[in-house]
Amino acid sequence: MAEKQNEMPTAQAEVLPLVLGKKQSRFKRTLKECKRHSLLLVMAGFVLVWYFIFLYGPMYGLLMAFKDFSFRKGVFGSNWKMDKKGNLDLFANFTRMFKDHAFLRAFRNTFVISGLKLLIGFPVPIVFALLLNEIRNRRYKKLVQTVSYLPYFISWIVLSGIMRQILNLEYGLYGYLVRYLGFPDINFLTYRPTFRGLLVISSIWRNFGWSSIIYLAALGGIDGQLYEAAEIDGAGRWKKAIHITLPGLAPVIVIQLILQVGTIVGDDFNQIFNLYGVPVYEVADVIGTYTYRQSFQDSTDFSYSTAVGLMQNTLSFVLIIITNWITSKFSEYGIW
Repeated sequence: MAEKQNEMPTAQAEVLPLVLGKKQSRFKRTLKECKRHSLLLVMAGFVLVWYFIFLYGPMYGLLMAFKDFSFRKGVFGSNWKMDKKGNLDLFANFTRMFKDHAFLRAFRNTFVISGLKLLIGFPVPIVFALLLNEIRNRRYKKLVQTVSYLPYFISWIVLSGIMRQILNLEYGLYGYLVRYLGFPDINFLTYRPTFRGLLVISSIWRNFGWSSIIYLAALGGIDGQLYEAAEIDGAGRWKKAIHITLPGLAPVIVIQLILQVGTIVGDDFNQIFNLYGVPVYEVADVIGTYTYRQSFQDSTDFSYSTAVGLMQNTLSFVLIIITNWITSKFSEYGIW
């Protein structure tokens, strides 16, 4: 026993310099890589500073959700939320939220509209990228791709004006079709049954070309030898797409799906705000437009608006976590 006890410190003394030497060499390699890429680190530093100042810095404003905010007192000076009896009630705004019929309507519409956009719009850029990948004429391919993502660079303010002009029943393109070709006399911007469809179609039209770029980049990374081997085995275009192209796109599709699910609770405020009106509030009012009205139109209750935004972002985060867990469990792909 005494001999074993004497041997153990000796063994530790021999191993310890090796471990320290590995750590020191690893530190030296890291330091060397930092010096080598110093310019890139400086550029990344500016980005991190921007994120901290404009995205993480303002997060102290979340305190407003639990306070009775006053412009005069500021965020930190405002009193905490109290009930009618004078007792501390930090979650009063959240309780009010789920008792408000207008909020519940906006919450429901947000899920329905975003769900339709996800269900119908998510496969469109994938299919478009697959079809575009089959075009052999490079000039025609570039022309189609450019035309497809051009609407993405036009703001919703301009696009909504274009759509209003087209759908106008008096002097718009659709008005001429109604008068001369017998199309249904429908004002799509004020007719409830068609307004959600208009939102989904216009969103797909604006975004599918831009969204297809990432899938085209993934298609370019697939090994061409796989297609050559499939041709030797007698596989046609359809079989190559099923057995080579789609499996090659699977990681990108899964990641994009996770991120898209996280935006279900979110809403395209700019699109809806510039297209909707009072006649379609029942089917088009979403959390973003509801929060805007609570902050700047119907009232100036910024504490309540902050609580709504905090709930919305928290739910989006939870959806991303759940979706990533499900995809990681049933496949080998995920964000982490």
